[in-house]
Amino acid sequence: MQRGLLLALLLAVIVVPLGAYVRLSDAGLGCPDWPGCYGKPSPLAAAADIARAMTLDPDGPVSHAKAWKEMVHRYLAASLGLVILAVTAIAFKARRDRLPASLLLALVVLQGLLGMWTVTLLLKPAIVTGHLLGGMLLIAALAWWVSRGRLAPVTTSRSFSIACGILIALVFGQIALGGWVSTHYAALACQGFPSCNGELMPSAMRFDGAFHGLRSIGEAAGGAPLAIEQRVAIHWTHRLGALLLSVAVLGVSAWGWRWPALRGRLVCLLIVWLAQVAIGVGNVLMQLPLPLAVAHNAGALLLLVATVRLAASLEPVPASARSAWAWKGESR
Repeated sequence: MQRGLLLALLLAVIVVPLGAYVRLSDAGLGCPDWPGCYGKPSPLAAAADIARAMTLDPDGPVSHAKAWKEMVHRYLAASLGLVILAVTAIAFKARRDRLPASLLLALVVLQGLLGMWTVTLLLKPAIVTGHLLGGMLLIAALAWWVSRGRLAPVTTSRSFSIACGILIALVFGQIALGGWVSTHYAALACQGFPSCNGELMPSAMRFDGAFHGLRSIGEAAGGAPLAIEQRVAIHWTHRLGALLLSVAVLGVSAWGWRWPALRGRLVCLLIVWLAQVAIGVGNVLMQLPLPLAVAHNAGALLLLVATVRLAASLEPVPASARSAWAWKGESR
């Protein structure tokens, strides 16, 4: 089961950034149906249909290259689903961990449905962001299970465990904001860093309608194009979230440094956080090159894994020993 979980985690770490690459390279509708490509099992079998679509709309979302990007992502996602199905079967056969295995299987089924709706509902921002969060939640669940089975537990205070849980929630919130920035083409709405269009807090911001979920990609609630002021509000909110998350990462790292067994994991967390900040700033200053944009998605994934890995290794002090543990701390 541990080998299966590790394989599933490795596949998920590939599938999620690959999905970001598919979306950012405008290949999300490279095959406009699901699960096949024009009803065929591969773009090779659908070559005639793809050629016809390209003839009708040469600048459209369909091309042979885009179709292959989309289908390779689907093949790997399907492989991930099969591995998780195998892990669930092992759990039921061994009569252990049935509930977490079942929840993991339910999550991958939901993620498959979100992938289907992403295509069939023509890239609705709420669905695309939900698909991103589903992938990240799947990775978090796998990382937690793998870490619990492979890392030696470290006894800490209950309050520190709660702080790590809050940090995981903040990482998820920041990933959601990043997905919202991407699906609304707001990555370059703020020029410059740390200022946004020459101001630390832009005066030209509109929050009304900026976070409305039920609309088409790049559109406001009424169907008109999203205003630049709304895109600035989305981008600036993401930056504000990054600042809050950075304070939380540094605070948890400083707090956790008192336990020597955690220091290696905290150093890993700090390195990933620093790299993610640098990549985010680089995306703004370098005008969002595709490799750096995909790397930013991968960095978010690694930051989540590092945070989950830290939290999964904690063993809060039992209630029976808590008073004695606190007394020893006060004596020191």
